[in-house]
Amino acid sequence: MNDPLPPNEQAAWRAFLSVASRAIEQIDQALQKQSNMTLTDYEILRVLGEADKSRLRMSELAAQVHVSRSRLTYRVDRLAVVGFVTREECDDDRRGLWAILTDKGGEAFARATPDHHAEIRRLLFMTLDRRSLGVFETALQSMAYRLDGDH
Repeated sequence: MNDPLPPNEQAAWRAFLSVASRAIEQIDQALQKQSNMTLTDYEILRVLGEADKSRLRMSELAAQVHVSRSRLTYRVDRLAVVGFVTREECDDDRRGLWAILTDKGGEAFARATPDHHAEIRRLLFMTLDRRSLGVFETALQSMAYRLDGDH
């Protein structure tokens, strides 16, 4: 059955795709240029920094960063090479691994954050007034809740 989107939904969908893909690409490029890390690297460091004892099981980290386990393993391996994270076997499950933020990784994250936030503001929020930002945030949180519920 062909059930086309109404024009307003089609326009919103296309705008979302355009903004999301271009914003992620440009933010990723800016992070690489300014801090020599990808957006995924930054998110790994952020999530680990917010975790209890700055460590998470790899499976939980993948879920919170919204990447596949194989992609996470590749990125964590690269972050380990530069000393931003370490990995340890889980005592209670030899198949499981902890990803642990190092002091060096926390410092790299802290250095990257001001420029990263400035880029996000420049690309996404400077065109929104306070009310529009509130509506935008509410809409995105509602969508995220729905997506989380569908899994």
